[in-house]
Amino acid sequence: MKKNLKTNGIWLAIIAVIYGILFGLISAGIINAFVAQIITQIGINLIVAVGLNLVIGFTGQFSFGSAGFMAIGAYTSAIVTARMAPTWGTIFLSMLIGALVAGVVAVIVGYPTLRLKGDYLAIATLGVSEIIRILIMNGGDLTNGAAGLSNIILFTDWGMTFIFAVAIIVLILNFINSPSGRATLSVREDEIASESMGVNVTRVKVIAFTLGAMVTAIAGSLYAGFIGTVTPKDFTWMKSVDALIIVVLGGLGSITGTIIAAIILGLLNMFLQDFGAIRMIIYSLVLILVMIFRPGGLLGTWEFKLSRFFNQKENKEAK
Repeated sequence: MKKNLKTNGIWLAIIAVIYGILFGLISAGIINAFVAQIITQIGINLIVAVGLNLVIGFTGQFSFGSAGFMAIGAYTSAIVTARMAPTWGTIFLSMLIGALVAGVVAVIVGYPTLRLKGDYLAIATLGVSEIIRILIMNGGDLTNGAAGLSNIILFTDWGMTFIFAVAIIVLILNFINSPSGRATLSVREDEIASESMGVNVTRVKVIAFTLGAMVTAIAGSLYAGFIGTVTPKDFTWMKSVDALIIVVLGGLGSITGTIIAAIILGLLNMFLQDFGAIRMIIYSLVLILVMIFRPGGLLGTWEFKLSRFFNQKENKEAK
């Protein structure tokens, strides 16, 4: 218990130092507004990728529905904030409603689709994502059709995204280390063995899928508050591909790898802003090289843990 408190305290200090450094650099003008926007985009993409990695990396299910759940969060926030007084309470309420709606949709969709595997599941979740987008496109006055919604309150900045990203990463890591999370990992390794040990495989998959969908919806709300406008074309299947690239590059089953990959690709995107289609070519080349030399991603399933340093120190002292 004492060791856990010490580890958590150190992590809290590290996070506070990183936030303080970014805050100081941005306040001093060393990091300009453009780079601050890139940091915000990295944070939003990181949240989406963490939610997707929970499904693909830790559950072993190939989901392609990130764009659809992101659209639910974005449109819910846009609709709720447009109809209520523009306060922080309204903003957080809209994000909560978006996450709950996405969770309900994930449960409804999850039970029939998560019985599928591999390519079949990917196609099914891609279809669900497209259905959500088409429903939004034909939502009439509520969603304003293909034109989308504009004049959304700009409530997302780098600081808010940073805090949400940290909170969601902590949430996902705690879930993975919980009994439900360990059951999720067992399903990834061997469904038949897990079921023989009494694990309700379908229930475990749906829980992870729902949690991932709710996290993705929060990212969608942050996206709407960052861009200020949302349209159906913002949430095509390419949005899911962007998240998948981050997950595969970082490593399936590694939150640390996801963080590193999101930062690398975010910075790469910043430097390639003026090159248009070449950006996707470079992304593809990076993925090909990773698949050749590191099939499991940059870090595979490895996670950075401070507890390793404490254990090494104790072992040295014992010797």
